[in-house]
Amino acid sequence: MPMLKALQNRESRPEYMDDTSQGGPELREALVHLRRLNRLFGAASPTLYGVKRLWKAAGSPKELSILDVGAGSGDVNQKLLRWALEEGIRLNVTLVDTTEEAVKEANLFFWNESRVSVSQGDLFELDAESADVVTGTQFLHHFTGEDLERAVRQMLQVSRIGVVINDIHRHPLSWLAVWLTTRLISRNSYIRHDGPLSVAKGFRGEDWRRLREALSLTPTEFQHVWRPLFRYAVMISKDGEMPHAR
Repeated sequence: MPMLKALQNRESRPEYMDDTSQGGPELREALVHLRRLNRLFGAASPTLYGVKRLWKAAGSPKELSILDVGAGSGDVNQKLLRWALEEGIRLNVTLVDTTEEAVKEANLFFWNESRVSVSQGDLFELDAESADVVTGTQFLHHFTGEDLERAVRQMLQVSRIGVVINDIHRHPLSWLAVWLTTRLISRNSYIRHDGPLSVAKGFRGEDWRRLREALSLTPTEFQHVWRPLFRYAVMISKDGEMPHAR
């Protein structure tokens, strides 16, 4: 099948959202529609899974700071905030995105949440050890080759405990599901173009293994695990003391 062959390797074409010279009302609308897609496909769960594992490996501290890069609206952090309340953790979340539209949407979405702060910025300009855990949800698939390695190295540098990556499994079923869903729920050009393309730019197990080797990390330091629905949770610990994922 042509689609199966096309998904063998990661797609390198840019998404509309990669063009920061565009934007405006249509991009803000896309961020709203993306929140709906995130709910439908359970986008928040792999991030929570990864953060919980790093938190436990770090001794279950009662204070924790999260820095979410390429955050968009930051909506996936709602699960983290609920979990922190249940566990009695004093959690602070910082959302960082390069676009003004994302900053506006995130501020609007979390207007009454004192534990969340939002700023406009670039991953590569962030200070070292700015937060305990640095997360990226549907963020890393925007990078390829050496840029991908550079992005993960920078995320590690910005973190104190480690990094959690939540990204898409490149698979024909996930591509078809996203293609159909984006056309059912939205007429927004960003959503219709970038949704299926995001899947084609996603990852498979061998991609994560190659990235781990390129970063010269051990299987204990860098772990990836498949999570529903067609996602990967990747946990990278800075001290290497992390039980193997199941």
